[in-house]
Amino acid sequence: MFDSRTRAAALVAAAALAVATGGLAAQSRGGITPPKTQFGFDIGADYQLATYRQLTEYWRKLDAESDRLRVVEIGKTAEGRPQLMAIVTAPDNHRRLSRYQEIARRLALAEDLSTAQAKALAAEGKAVVWIDGGLHATEVLGAQQLIETTYRLVSADDEETRRILRDVVILLVHANPDGHDLVADWYLREADERRRSLSGVPRLYQKYIGHDNNRDSYMSTQPESTNMNRVLYREWFPHILYNHHQTGPSGTVLFAPPFRDPFNYVFDPLVPIGIDLVGAAMHQRFAAEGKPGATMRRGANYSTWWNGGLRTTAYYHNMIGLLTEAIGHPTPMEIPFVPARAIASGDLPYPIAPQTWHFRQSIEYELTANMAVLDVASRYRETFLFNAYLMGRRSIERGSTDTWTVTPRRLDRVRQSVGDRDGGAGVSPAATMGGRLAEVPASFVGLLREPADRDPRGYILSAAQRDFPTAIKFANTLMKTGVTVHRATAGFTVNGKAYPAGSIVVKTAQAFRPHVLDMFEPQDHPHDVAFPGGPPIPPYDSAGWTLAYQMGLEFDRVLGAFDGPFERLSTFIEPRAAVPPLANPAGFLLSAAENDAARAVNRLLAAGARVSRYPQHPAGAGTWFVEGAEAAAVVSRAAAELGVTVTPVAAKPAGESVPVGKARIGLVDEYGGSMPSGWIRWLLEQYEFPFEVVYPPGLDAGSLEARFDVLIVADDLIPVPGRRAGSPSIDPSTVPEPYRSQIGRVTPERTIPALKAFLDGGGTIVAIGPSTALATHLRLPIASALVTRTPTGDRPLKQEEYYVPGSVLRVRVDPAQPLAWGMPAQADVYFDNSPVFRLGPDAASRGIVPIAWFDSPAPLRSGWAWGQHYLDGGIAIAEARVGKGRLVLCGPEITFRAQPHGTFKFLFNALRKP
Repeated sequence: MFDSRTRAAALVAAAALAVATGGLAAQSRGGITPPKTQFGFDIGADYQLATYRQLTEYWRKLDAESDRLRVVEIGKTAEGRPQLMAIVTAPDNHRRLSRYQEIARRLALAEDLSTAQAKALAAEGKAVVWIDGGLHATEVLGAQQLIETTYRLVSADDEETRRILRDVVILLVHANPDGHDLVADWYLREADERRRSLSGVPRLYQKYIGHDNNRDSYMSTQPESTNMNRVLYREWFPHILYNHHQTGPSGTVLFAPPFRDPFNYVFDPLVPIGIDLVGAAMHQRFAAEGKPGATMRRGANYSTWWNGGLRTTAYYHNMIGLLTEAIGHPTPMEIPFVPARAIASGDLPYPIAPQTWHFRQSIEYELTANMAVLDVASRYRETFLFNAYLMGRRSIERGSTDTWTVTPRRLDRVRQSVGDRDGGAGVSPAATMGGRLAEVPASFVGLLREPADRDPRGYILSAAQRDFPTAIKFANTLMKTGVTVHRATAGFTVNGKAYPAGSIVVKTAQAFRPHVLDMFEPQDHPHDVAFPGGPPIPPYDSAGWTLAYQMGLEFDRVLGAFDGPFERLSTFIEPRAAVPPLANPAGFLLSAAENDAARAVNRLLAAGARVSRYPQHPAGAGTWFVEGAEAAAVVSRAAAELGVTVTPVAAKPAGESVPVGKARIGLVDEYGGSMPSGWIRWLLEQYEFPFEVVYPPGLDAGSLEARFDVLIVADDLIPVPGRRAGSPSIDPSTVPEPYRSQIGRVTPERTIPALKAFLDGGGTIVAIGPSTALATHLRLPIASALVTRTPTGDRPLKQEEYYVPGSVLRVRVDPAQPLAWGMPAQADVYFDNSPVFRLGPDAASRGIVPIAWFDSPAPLRSGWAWGQHYLDGGIAIAEARVGKGRLVLCGPEITFRAQPHGTFKFLFNALRKP
């Protein structure tokens, strides 16, 4: 394990090695085709990019030429390309590759291994290092360095390279083949290389989600992230994962670890210590090779708090995840003069002078970073392997005993108690006395060990819950990231509660316990400010994301040891159900509570079935009724394939019903692609809603009612009044013909009147997040609730007063409203400084109805909500009548990254034509 002496020795060794080698030696092996011979230019040459097609051809050629390399396909991309991984190691290691893979797996899972056995396996095994590139395709450096790195590793014949290949199995992974070809082809489309540019790429560089392909790692919705997660957490279990990105902070060449605080308190301490160790080796090598301009820690905003990115999900799996953000562009660029970065500091020990910068220089920095990582992996091979076992074993032990996780809220409990005892003096975490932090009596430790605050031994998702097919999706999502999941083969009882067969059980006594806790337990983000009373420092990404909350699941936390008739699952769960037999049914009921019922209804409508909904029904408001025995085949398939609950009935239910028809859905997007719109596009396809993508010029043309019944406007497409809207500076003549009709933005002058005419004529618009500003454009009696009253009028709250970055909050819901049919009376919503509404005095008379609202001064469920009491009484979701139509206003991100299944019904219910 990494103790202080080991860490210090590693830093000294890394420095000595870097000085001795001065970078990768020039010696090379014969018979290996260099990149210039293959491509006609050196990798990193000005104005040149190799495409993914060319990378594929080159990797396969090197595979044939080198006994150090094996190229494998890890799956297909969203657009159907093969996603490749190059495995590089010594020839002798290739002959025993399956053995080293098995060793990595056994040590990572840490099951049925003694310490002696683990040490023997660590001595025998090889360090596994993942190096990727190309994830964000417009960050072209990452994919290009993969080409040069592969060539260097298979051609170099110096002692250091031979040692690395002997000790390490290197997985070189292309993270986004589709985007690589799109962006490289776009850049190279100009024959005049001086006119080449990466700006104006016409669509997202991942088919649906673009830049958010680095936000999908715990959710695994996209094929690329699913492919990579399988390699990472179910096949190879790397000890180090290095994720290449662009661009570096201004005035530097790159950011490299260590990261700034906060780091998440659920993962093993060997994770941040290991990150520091490897990061120090990287910075040592940069300095030794005379490569200035590498910053760290608070030199950028990157932290280790959030789960969900390619390198961050690794932390919750006991792996060392690295990120570099480097400058570089095939068109030469300038490093600007930034006075604040001109003097050396702990975060920037080796500043760089302003200068012209060429792409090849960035390639050399990337190679230095790669070699630093591979060198430290080689030198501490056994340590990394054994620590993987140690972290896994400790996770199993922690899940098998009573443990407590210290969180900021629990520490606040101590401070409040000490403050009361001392007459309200309180204890500040930064308070010092004589250079020492303030101390409190040891008896107060007990406040951190309350029995009810124990970490769970496991979680049970009952098969009897409202939307069990969604619970199955959640379980499969966990399994995609290597989590062990069990299923009950018979009914059982725990703590006096009975659970049916088929219920899902996730125990925490497993190696990837940190990830399990992170998916079920609330995040408690520290109040991170630069100084007391100052504005919050924004987190790198979300502050809270608890997936079980977002998906609207019903689960029980079990604090003590428990067992039952549980089988360990080796394959994903198939959501199977059957329609109970009934002779000559009059029709079939489907539950409004199940998301997949909407998918089944879409199939039924496509087949011409007659479908209606019941505002009042014993099974719940909005229950679906499918008329006629002829629908039996469709509903039977839906039950068998989707797991939806289908109940045949002998007679049509009594009472009022609302007929449901196929709606013509328009999904608003823009030139270049909106990521929120792209996520919705993926979601609509998954749930089989037919739709058409429409762009601002198509909206401006008017007569929308002739094409659509419903328009969906994602959260970044309606300009907010008072803010200057950006306009694309794109010359249509430079854009391929199929994309020219997409160029434009939503404008108050042309688009808003067309949208109002659509509403007046009876259409429905669903506006999400900031796009709810449409209500202001339409002059509805709706205002922001996030204001404070002053003598001169309402003033928007300052960030020091109120700040809720991406977090999970709880709202009260009116399930009797058609927009909320199938929802529970309380729901968790994903909220990211989202709009919150206050209704004017005449709102009710003008047909504005609250659907969901905050009914508590403390609605935070997971994350960070400074000044959350301001939300109390604010409206989160509302529906407004506009002319003959309706405007649905969803302040929270109800479709955020396809994660909050618990709020999908707000959208699905709005997409129905009565």
